[in-house]
Amino acid sequence: MAKEFWINLPAKDLGKTRAFFKAINFRENSQFSENPTMASFFVGDKNVVVNFFPEALFKSFSGNEIADTAKGTETLFSIDAQSPNEVDELANKAVAAGAVLYAQPGEKDGWMYGCGFSDPDGHRWNVLFMDFSKMPQQ
Repeated sequence: MAKEFWINLPAKDLGKTRAFFKAINFRENSQFSENPTMASFFVGDKNVVVNFFPEALFKSFSGNEIADTAKGTETLFSIDAQSPNEVDELANKAVAAGAVLYAQPGEKDGWMYGCGFSDPDGHRWNVLFMDFSKMPQQ
């Protein structure tokens, strides 16, 4: 069984990417904070690692073309929120830092409240508060 799991993503401008994720309060991995070839952050209580690499470097080890995020979604990263207010706060921080909202904050299906944004590289993130006490039972 794997001991760790991390996510690697391409970045067009590593400085801009680093600044964006600091602005939305992702915790920078201090081991790589001065590294010119990657930016690394911890996400959530379980410290999931998200690494960003310049596109050319990313392409060299992915063995494939980089997805054009303007034409399609490569993946959707979901962030747990503790309240609707936390969803709104993160949406506001993301927009202020340069994100584009593709889904305004709002309620969905009577038990979820969330929003969606694209980071400066076009990677899609959604933020969800889920009230499981209101989740429909089948």
